[in-house]
Amino acid sequence: MAEKRQQIVKELIVSYWMEIETVMNYLANSIDLDGVRAEEIKKSLAADVTAELGHAQVLARRIKTLSGRVPGSKGFKADQASLQPPKDSTDVVAVIKGVIAAEEGAIAQYNKIIKLCDGEDYVTQDLAITNLADEEEHRREFIGFLREYEKQ
Repeated sequence: MAEKRQQIVKELIVSYWMEIETVMNYLANSIDLDGVRAEEIKKSLAADVTAELGHAQVLARRIKTLSGRVPGSKGFKADQASLQPPKDSTDVVAVIKGVIAAEEGAIAQYNKIIKLCDGEDYVTQDLAITNLADEEEHRREFIGFLREYEKQ
């Protein structure tokens, strides 16, 4: 069980960093986007910052509960190239696509944790299922935005 717990903690830390990076990028894009077409996206991203930060907090508590260590900023390595604020601050579609890519990454990671925990750690599995549902909802919302914005 100790080896399995270490694997679970390792994957929880991956998810933790994904959530922290998403918070940074959602915050940046919620402020940096310009134009009338950007307003709804900015509002949605600003609201999602709180949700993603909440995911990171839940993950951090679970890491600690499983006798892991919640890493500090020196352990951070950025990976979300597609979610960086675009050079053109009116390129709303690029941000929407970046959000979808980030949500798909989080969905894949939570599915990995769910499978890893199956039959071993039901509390962590439940946490991952709850976060997975949120990420799927965020992705669906932004897929809807993309359909609308690509029509224009």
